[in-house]
Amino acid sequence: MEAIVLAGGLGTRLQKVVSDLPKSLAQINNRPFLEYLFDYLIFQGVTRVILSVGYKHDLISGHFGNQYKSLPVQYSIENEPLGTGGGIRLALWKVEGQRALVMNGDSLFKLDYKALMAYHIKKKPDATIALRKLKDTGRYGSVSLDRTRRITGFKEKARVSGSGYINGGVYVIEKYFLMEPEFRGRFSIERDCFEQYYPELKFYGFPADGFFMDIGIPEDYLKAQHEFAAFKD
Repeated sequence: MEAIVLAGGLGTRLQKVVSDLPKSLAQINNRPFLEYLFDYLIFQGVTRVILSVGYKHDLISGHFGNQYKSLPVQYSIENEPLGTGGGIRLALWKVEGQRALVMNGDSLFKLDYKALMAYHIKKKPDATIALRKLKDTGRYGSVSLDRTRRITGFKEKARVSGSGYINGGVYVIEKYFLMEPEFRGRFSIERDCFEQYYPELKFYGFPADGFFMDIGIPEDYLKAQHEFAAFKD
């Protein structure tokens, strides 16, 4: 399995607690967050990772080089910010197979990647989104499904929303899909792709209930220091 990890973000919301670093290098118990993610990729059988990088990418490549433990690492460098969608599209040119796992470099969602990939291949969609059920989806927005688990809608973030499925930030994306002409330049995979095209394209959900941690805001970054203290594969 090949994986694309989005690690090009500025980490604006983390500047109060993490300065002068890409957020994927934010220290969690004296280790960069990305190391925890890479350890889980190795545990799940991922064979190669492509890091989509931009902001201070030299710090990331300087830390990891071309190999992390048994995991080969390549880099897809954005010369200008391309958004999550543009970053994925650029990185897909380095994918050798027909599809790739895609995930954010500032969150960890522990699920069975092999099962996710097998489910995607069985359903034959354009993309599959791993979903996490939460008691309160307000911070993230929610995703709705039909009986076949095809995605039927996205609800925007709200202060009070109740339980439901959220986009877990882990996808399987067909390589051909983002090579279509409408996906060019800078765009968001969430807003400009999934939320715009779900009525006409085939997007499926893959519910999972594993450990989920997003360090994108200071409160959760500080929480991760405790959550990851006993981290094991």
